[in-house]
Amino acid sequence: MNDGREWESPAPLDADPRIDTDRELPSRSNAQVAAASGVIGGPVGLHAAVGRSRFWTPVRAVLLMALVVLAVSWTGKAGCLQQSPVPAAPGEDATGEMRLNWDNQRQYYSLCYTDIVATYAAQRLTPRDLQQGTMPYRTYWYDDAASTGTKRYTDQPVLIGLTMYVAAKATQGWQALVDGTAIPKQLDVVTFFNIAALLITLFWLLAVWATMKTDRRRLWRGALVALSPLVLVHAFTAFDVIPVALVALALLCWSRERVLLAGVFGGLAAAAALYPLLLLPALAVICVRDRRMQDFWAFLTCGGIAWLAVNLPVMVSYPRGWGEFYRTWWQRGVEPDSLYHQVMRLTGWAPSATLLNVLSLTLLAAVIAAVAYLALRAEVTPTLAQLMFLLVAGYLLVGTTWHPQSSLWLVPLAVLAVPYIRLLVAVMVIDALVWVPRMGLFLDPERKWLNEDWFSVAVVIRAIAVLILCAVVVRDLLARTPQPSPPAPPVPAAPYAGATS
Repeated sequence: MNDGREWESPAPLDADPRIDTDRELPSRSNAQVAAASGVIGGPVGLHAAVGRSRFWTPVRAVLLMALVVLAVSWTGKAGCLQQSPVPAAPGEDATGEMRLNWDNQRQYYSLCYTDIVATYAAQRLTPRDLQQGTMPYRTYWYDDAASTGTKRYTDQPVLIGLTMYVAAKATQGWQALVDGTAIPKQLDVVTFFNIAALLITLFWLLAVWATMKTDRRRLWRGALVALSPLVLVHAFTAFDVIPVALVALALLCWSRERVLLAGVFGGLAAAAALYPLLLLPALAVICVRDRRMQDFWAFLTCGGIAWLAVNLPVMVSYPRGWGEFYRTWWQRGVEPDSLYHQVMRLTGWAPSATLLNVLSLTLLAAVIAAVAYLALRAEVTPTLAQLMFLLVAGYLLVGTTWHPQSSLWLVPLAVLAVPYIRLLVAVMVIDALVWVPRMGLFLDPERKWLNEDWFSVAVVIRAIAVLILCAVVVRDLLARTPQPSPPAPPVPAAPYAGATS
């Protein structure tokens, strides 16, 4: 200390004066993380300069976690990519050709089933089909071998169908490139899955990044998205990651008041799935509360233009093929994962597909009305993530289908809407475990490890767990003040509190 009573630094000051005093630090706010941080030196010091990391920023660290989890998830599906020689006919030599080994229901007892592999040939995406001029929504086939049944087209939303087509064309190009070279050749369906997995990985990294940037104070909550057990099981089960990422980007843009860009991403998400349409009632309520209806109309206009940009060319050129997704959705009837199926098993009720769809849409309208009422009654304007979580959860609960991979829709929304980490992790684990009894449904009796009653119990438990999360969000909506996070446990200061972090 000098005569002027000013403190002198024992070392030169850092050239970077930034410090993020508002960021939530998990090693202080969460007891489990605080205990686990002892492995690397303990919680962040009370006087640590947070926010000066040159390379290992929270975003990069969480994206690395996401890549590790996605790699493990791909490994879980690798059992369904195994190849085996085509058996030779009696009295003939082996041809040396390979086939996909799904013998003895491997895809079910190995828990590696994926729609990406199962629908590859069914959607006419093989190199042989593409050489014959096959194109989604234009090409049709019959649902029976005699070519006398119903005409079938690609039964996916346009953005998903185009993604599948891009992956199929890339597969065709790769197979032609390696043909006759020293590069190991694999089945085209395996190449298709790997290319699709790469595209899905890029979309999921976007979803993780957008979720972190949406809540900049709680950046590390993005680790819950990256490490979710649902990602381990279902990242590569189908293409549901694509609308999840686009909705996450829409939420990020809305939080930054980039209304037009939010509308574009919302429209693209609606071109990949139906549930992003729930953005409209959620935003309508927020805009009514905050007197921002011009923003709602801007969002709706940009979203409509983006949706039309993707759908209109297919809609005009191949209207029958374009409508296949919506016809299939309406005619599908009840799926084993839905609560309706459990009621039908217990009561013997056997409604038509039309009645079920009307009942489901009526209940969804009731859910939307209830969420709108709660949002208008809340003391503080709800966040878009809170309303979307309630609406999407309601859509799954009252809908006639709840495919296991559809639970991914809730992951970024739940992380942004529910502040309780242990509760979130518990619900995600329960939801992921539903996959085990569901795969048991398709096993032959001699291989079946669980009967259907176990699956019904798992579905009901999952529904209750999601309802608990909804109750937490509703409680926060009705609270007089927002509750962003639970009380932080006391954490002692680090021994060298002046060290930078």
